[in-house]
Amino acid sequence: MRTAVVPVEEIFALRWAVLRTGMPRETAVYPEDSRGDTFHIAVYDDAGAVKGCVTFFPDPLPGDTALAYRFRGMGSSPEVRGQGFGAAALNAGLREAAARGAALGWCNGRVSATGFYEHLGFTATGEEFSIQPSGPHYVFVTKDLDR
Repeated sequence: MRTAVVPVEEIFALRWAVLRTGMPRETAVYPEDSRGDTFHIAVYDDAGAVKGCVTFFPDPLPGDTALAYRFRGMGSSPEVRGQGFGAAALNAGLREAAARGAALGWCNGRVSATGFYEHLGFTATGEEFSIQPSGPHYVFVTKDLDR
């Protein structure tokens, strides 16, 4: 397993396939993709195929003044779920965010992924809310960026 900071084109097919299954291609394009301060992480299997991905960009956590990087579009191929590809993408992104000066990382994460985020040291904050078409979410936050 290998991670790298890559252009969005490197991770887009996986993002679209696993996070916007059956939806039009444009639903997997994020407004942040074209920002100069956004970065994308790819996780490759031993054959060199992208099996995990995540996108990070500076975005203040509401109510906090620390430099924060938000992430979204995190996913892994169904055939490798539970094998550490998602955690590898997230941890590589948090390290890169820390190198860029971030004090914390956060996301709007699906309620169904609570165990994953908590296992990686994130805390759910605030009330549950819904994002369509994905469903119920929490804000997950961590200050542990050097992993």
